[in-house]
Amino acid sequence: MKELFKNTWVEEDDGVRIFLLTGTERGLIIDTGMSGQDVRALASAHTDLPLQLLTTHADMDHIAGNRHFAEFYMHPSEAFYYYHIQHGTGEMLPVFDGDIIPLGDRYLEVVHLPGHTPGSITLLDKENRCLIGGDPIQGGGEIYMFGQHRDMRAYIASLKRLMKRDDFDVIYPSHSEERVSKDVIPELIRGAEKILAEEVAWTEREMYGKRIAVYDVGVDCFLCDLP
Repeated sequence: MKELFKNTWVEEDDGVRIFLLTGTERGLIIDTGMSGQDVRALASAHTDLPLQLLTTHADMDHIAGNRHFAEFYMHPSEAFYYYHIQHGTGEMLPVFDGDIIPLGDRYLEVVHLPGHTPGSITLLDKENRCLIGGDPIQGGGEIYMFGQHRDMRAYIASLKRLMKRDDFDVIYPSHSEERVSKDVIPELIRGAEKILAEEVAWTEREMYGKRIAVYDVGVDCFLCDLP
């Protein structure tokens, strides 16, 4: 795993990132990636603290290694998708917006960002003024917004609410550019609003046997259901 900054590491796993955060008492793994490996082996090179798992959302590329954990933190709005569609395993420890996950001397705040999926979350590390993990905010990437459980209006509302906060400056997303500025958020809002207003041209692509619309809004591409 590569060190991002003090007590924070990242691993690239088939296009998605796995994060490890440590404090004085425990470590937290954020997502288990795409390959299905037991990420404890990765973490053991950096800490011998007890490890917990947080799942940012239930897309398959974030949960393939969850089977190696008996329990994990997740927003309960994600439970149906996780258990009934993705057939995930383990006991969910429900977390809600504003909940604090303590790692000893390090405290992480759960931030709920519905839209990409109903229970999408990221973690706010106030001391380091950053958000860590999740798909809603990226730079130079593709944000999946096609399928029944995704909603562009909820996505826009989530980002507008997030913009009111002044306790973070950068984001470490799960995909694409490793580190992006908070300044990308209003660009994503404008792009999403233009898509809803039918002001952005789209191209057609096939993904997973489904025809979708790709909207290039500059900072990212949104992958959406065909209009």
